[in-house]
Amino acid sequence: MPVSLRFHDEAVAAQTHVNLSAVHAFADTLWIAGDETATIERLRRTGKTEYGEHTSFGLADFVRLPGDPDEEVDIEGMALVDGYLWVVGSHSAKRKKPKEGHSDDKIAKRLGTVSAEPARRLLARLAIEQDRPVRRAADGRCSLALGKPTVFDAIAEDPHLGPFVTIPSKDNGLDIEGIAVHGQRVFLGLRGPVLRGWACVLQLEPRAEQDRLKLGKLDGSRYAKHFLDLDGLGVRDLCEDGEDLLVLAGPTMDLDGPVRVYRWRGAARLEAADVVPAEELERVLDLPYGEGTDHAEGITLLADRELLVVYDSPDRERLRIPGTVLADVFAVP
Repeated sequence: MPVSLRFHDEAVAAQTHVNLSAVHAFADTLWIAGDETATIERLRRTGKTEYGEHTSFGLADFVRLPGDPDEEVDIEGMALVDGYLWVVGSHSAKRKKPKEGHSDDKIAKRLGTVSAEPARRLLARLAIEQDRPVRRAADGRCSLALGKPTVFDAIAEDPHLGPFVTIPSKDNGLDIEGIAVHGQRVFLGLRGPVLRGWACVLQLEPRAEQDRLKLGKLDGSRYAKHFLDLDGLGVRDLCEDGEDLLVLAGPTMDLDGPVRVYRWRGAARLEAADVVPAEELERVLDLPYGEGTDHAEGITLLADRELLVVYDSPDRERLRIPGTVLADVFAVP
């Protein structure tokens, strides 16, 4: 079933509506983000299959960003839990993309140019009060970002992930593309690297410390690693469903599909590193995708236990109404 998402003119001009990468539903509010800005977007339900009344919020107004206020954070995951909206950037490096009409030399030069993109190394929780982010809520909750060491710093020497932190995301490099939160546990899904067909999910326990978040210790380490056999796919988003996690899986490289949703039972209560073979993951949905279009990037459960899916590079059929893009809703088995 299609659902209409209506955006204001500034977001349309910034192309946010065609670069959707993260979504989280709470009651009649839809929190959403694009991957080419440093803003988050709030939509309200205005009909049975329509969200509008769009408002944008600049992240720099609430937390200290790792880059300049207008630098692209590449937001790839959102989760609203216990009055906090968690936001994570991709943490990925970027290789320049050749453009149509470039000469052979220009294409080769751009393909050889990689930038570190430190502005993307953001993990933050925003205090939500009266359906909007605030620096400090009346009950004392504060908006905080993770300080040093960052997630990037923590895994830089990891034997599995360390070799990939400087490799661009579309080259099977480090690329965080999903977040789920259960109590103090924060799960980050990695689109890349995929290691010999196995995807990775990081588990953290960030704690508030003065004016920042700090990574707590998990069995003597700042993180735990879970390896999942997703049939060679990487994690494109995570969504909590009770004590289960729904895993949106898709290609790590610059490919269109396949795109699937798996159920990882009992994941939210895990307290130590785990290896999850294919037989322990339930494949619950196969999602549509196009050729160069309709790349599923974000999933969230609605109040009626249906799954809303938003897309990057939406097909033209999703953009028939100016300022509006169509998402999809699927029943969850």
